[in-house]
Amino acid sequence: MQRNSSLSAAVGDEPHVQEGNGSSWQRVRPWLSVAVVFALLTAALLILRRELSGTGYPRVMHAVQSLPAAQVAAAIGLTVIAFIMLGGYDVLALRYVGARISISRIMLSSMLSYGISQTLGFPLLTGNAVRVRFWSAWGLSTEEMGRAAAHVSTTFTIGIISVCGAALLIEPDGTLLLLGLPTTFARLIGCVLFALTSSYVVWTVLRRGTVIGIRGWSFPVPSVRIALAQIVLALFDWAAAGAVLYALLPRSHGIELLPFLGVFVLAQTVGVLSHVPGGLGVFESIVVLALKPVLPAEATLPALLAYRAVYYLLPFLLSVGTLMVMEMARQRARFPALRERTRVTVTTMAHWGRVLQPVLPGAIGTSTFLGGVLLLFSGATPAAHGRVRMLTAVLPLGLVEFSHFTASLVGVGLLILSWALWRRLDAAWGLTVTVLCIGIISSILKGLDYEEASLLGGVLLLLLPARTAFYRRTALTSEPLSPGWSAAILGVIGASVWIGLFSYRHVDFSSDMWWEFAVRGNAPRFLRATAGVVGVALLLAVYRLLRHATYSPQMPDPTALSHAALIVTASSVSTPALALLGDKALIYNDDGTAFVMYGVAGGSWIAMGDPVGPLDAGTDAAWRFKLEADAHGARPVFYQVSPERLPLYIDLGLTLLKLGEEACVPLADFSLAGADRRWMRRSLMEAEKAGLTFEVAPASAVPPMLPALRSISDEWLGGKATREKGFSLGRFDEAYLQHFPIALVYAPAADGRKLVAFANLWCGAPGGEISPDLMRRTGNAPRGVMDFLFIQLLLWGKAHGYGTANLGMAPLAGLESPTLARPELAPLWSRAGAFVYGRGEQFYNFKGLRAFKSKFSPVWVPRYLASPGGFALPRVLANVTSLISGGVSGIIHK
Repeated sequence: MQRNSSLSAAVGDEPHVQEGNGSSWQRVRPWLSVAVVFALLTAALLILRRELSGTGYPRVMHAVQSLPAAQVAAAIGLTVIAFIMLGGYDVLALRYVGARISISRIMLSSMLSYGISQTLGFPLLTGNAVRVRFWSAWGLSTEEMGRAAAHVSTTFTIGIISVCGAALLIEPDGTLLLLGLPTTFARLIGCVLFALTSSYVVWTVLRRGTVIGIRGWSFPVPSVRIALAQIVLALFDWAAAGAVLYALLPRSHGIELLPFLGVFVLAQTVGVLSHVPGGLGVFESIVVLALKPVLPAEATLPALLAYRAVYYLLPFLLSVGTLMVMEMARQRARFPALRERTRVTVTTMAHWGRVLQPVLPGAIGTSTFLGGVLLLFSGATPAAHGRVRMLTAVLPLGLVEFSHFTASLVGVGLLILSWALWRRLDAAWGLTVTVLCIGIISSILKGLDYEEASLLGGVLLLLLPARTAFYRRTALTSEPLSPGWSAAILGVIGASVWIGLFSYRHVDFSSDMWWEFAVRGNAPRFLRATAGVVGVALLLAVYRLLRHATYSPQMPDPTALSHAALIVTASSVSTPALALLGDKALIYNDDGTAFVMYGVAGGSWIAMGDPVGPLDAGTDAAWRFKLEADAHGARPVFYQVSPERLPLYIDLGLTLLKLGEEACVPLADFSLAGADRRWMRRSLMEAEKAGLTFEVAPASAVPPMLPALRSISDEWLGGKATREKGFSLGRFDEAYLQHFPIALVYAPAADGRKLVAFANLWCGAPGGEISPDLMRRTGNAPRGVMDFLFIQLLLWGKAHGYGTANLGMAPLAGLESPTLARPELAPLWSRAGAFVYGRGEQFYNFKGLRAFKSKFSPVWVPRYLASPGGFALPRVLANVTSLISGGVSGIIHK
């Protein structure tokens, strides 16, 4: 177990590392810590290799399998006692803050949290996350949770000081010398530690009833009773934990329990100080050295391996299994029939599932990491010869060899994906499901390793119902891989190499072994798998070192928006008004008279529309946009550009794809006369009979109307079961709407009139375009209200001197010319778009949208996507769709 004291920072789910303009030392320090951990781990493995020089892997595994069942049962029983003692830490902490919660509930939360945290060794991210979720569900305030977490940390600290001091005082001189500790110095340190413990008790007596302040937090001084309980509880906790290992040692060892507990405590202390997760390797090497005079290394190592399984792995699996059951119960509780059938049980478990859902990513990430460890260590050790022979009797040897190689690659893949699961990345969920399935198949095909396949299947079952816990729409390659995770991944790879070299230490390695394929060819398989694993790790490291840094565009502040508004107002087209939404970054030309507005999705910088501003200045802004994108390793993309600017995008080296056609109604000769406008006249007469009235409120009159507009917008969104989109469309944002006049439709009401529909208006320069943006109506608005609004808007635009009314784009319209004699000669994109346009009505109302706009007799103007071509195009289209939809989930849902 990683018995460490980072609980003091408990009230939080995960740390946030800010990468900024810190000093070189701040940037180097985390990696220096990693280097120290690696040095300690390497030293520990070298010590173990030296001490096990006369022992082979088969002999060690035989000793593990030969452990008497009575000893294993005793170790399991002592583990239960030890975890009860750990639960006492939480009981004392909650009593300290005055929380009256039943012992059984506290024990459940404690055992789940410690079962998870002690395996991985990062309690701030694992055990504390579980613990705090329980505490918050029980009604504890943030201050109470902070105090309780600090109390747990204090109990641990007092305990380790007490037991370490006692160990240094009672440990035999020979053991201290074997560990490199001068006897006099060790006794002196023991006295100092014992004095510190005594001072703590005296301090609680002298400061009884007072409150101390630490970093803005107030902590009442514990009572003497609690202080003594902390010390006694910690002593029993450490004694029970040490007794687990003591019970697994060979019965003829002749070691007294008390001196052994001293060795155990000292080894655990050094493991904690080393910061190696779980003290792995460091703890084992110290125990092996300390027990060497009475027990050979080959007798101690099997007990240590069994100790890791009983005290680490078994509680972890039980904790994760409990979490899985709770999450499945939470999912079942959504279905009334199942809930009614097992109402009490499901309701109770579903409650715990909701409490624990936020910590599921950590538990699943840890399980995935251990699955990767299992596959790598399995690939480094000899396979069961009988199973391999059975496989090769029915399958080609090449398939078995390939499966062994694949399983090791899956192992390193799971190590990396476990980090992504911890970060709650949505892409990691699907990739992990796929990789786990491949790992299960490979485990069976490489040597009938059904035990590995079962464990991986358990991780898969835990992962499948927890889809909603992975919600962060972030690319895997954009997240920083912290030094701690890098150390953990590389440490596991290094340990697997060490295990392989230890397993085949008597094999004479040569270059010919790379090409040796045989049923008993375990060592060649290990070499090939190790080369593949190291190669994948190196490729990943090189990629992350050479890739461009993730770029987060800076959104314009109010001052920048005010400057952009001046350029937007002078533009004859209406689309530049989207810049005032504030959700797009702006890149200007050198003199600040033109800009490109853009968003970032994946590896694409996507500009909305043509550059805004005078023609030449806009060209300069477009070139600057491309250069900036190139400098950041991104793909420059222009979305919904006009035919007039196509030569510019060709000069920029971009490929053009037609997206659809935009409906533009010329207003100079617009009127209601003529047979084709009869429907408009009829709509106006029906609206007049219904008492509808139309008016346009100037931008200055909009602020007092915002609450009424918000109510209509929310009702419209709720009725459509949709959500706001973005980027190429406006959204209901109060600051944004105050830039524009608002077209309003009123209907009669008992107290006068009520607002039933509205649309904000993008207005270009005089003589230019006008375009409706947000169009919202109430659910009980009279039929035909939107036709009435559009007709009145066209009449208003003509009366105010605008030349064109832009009704927006009809996607995929006009991609394949209807007069083309041989449609199969059209470009692939055009044929695909025409197919979707003709047969995709169940997904999107393509034809209906064009038909509605066609009623106003518009001129259809094509709109294009300008982007890099070739293999980059599918990613560009995915990035554009994600940006407009507000993320991957927005593509799937409305």
